[in-house]
Amino acid sequence: MSQPTVLLLARADGSRVSTPFKAAPLSSIDPFMDGRQIAFTGPDGVAAGLVHTSKTLDIKDFPHTEVIVLQSGEQVLELGIGASAVIGRGTALQVQAQPDTCWAFCAVTSPTAELTPGLTALDPLAMLSPSAAPEPQILIGPTPQCRSRNAFEDDATDLRVGVWDSTPYTRHGRPHKLNELMHLLEGSVSLQAPDGSSVTVNPGDTVFVPQGAPCAWSSARYVRKVYAVK
Repeated sequence: MSQPTVLLLARADGSRVSTPFKAAPLSSIDPFMDGRQIAFTGPDGVAAGLVHTSKTLDIKDFPHTEVIVLQSGEQVLELGIGASAVIGRGTALQVQAQPDTCWAFCAVTSPTAELTPGLTALDPLAMLSPSAAPEPQILIGPTPQCRSRNAFEDDATDLRVGVWDSTPYTRHGRPHKLNELMHLLEGSVSLQAPDGSSVTVNPGDTVFVPQGAPCAWSSARYVRKVYAVK
């Protein structure tokens, strides 16, 4: 089995990324199956990738929980480009997508998860509270000041979605503790693999880091991001 690695899902400017995607549905009842492009699937029901659609869909019972970050287009969910939201499992909703609408996603497809119906829009300007900094033994330089706030929590699947920020810091590489979708709101960060290759993430870019993927972190200025972790 190949080692998990950082996956760049989308650039803010719409430029092509090198990440390989596979056209496939999350299930036989995936409402976005015609436009689903999967970059990652894990053994714990986590998947990540892109959706391209131009359809109007009436969905009576959304079959899983999905975090979406709009990369282009418009929707009735009233998400502008760069905005993000959580669609809870069991939600009834209508999606009206304009031509060339695209969003990055992280989905949890556990068939035994409890219903969590509803739409949760993520506020990029949310007030945050102090949160734990990286472990001292992996830091290179001063300890940063970190803050976060969960906007959505699902205890059944351990999915948490919210906003996080931090002062600049650098740390050594280590296996990522959780599966994480990151959408950068402000700042810039370099995620480096053990072989020396790196992905630079800028505002509007979206990446997915699988659990266990080794990567180092380096940010020279303040960073703010939307996260979805499981």
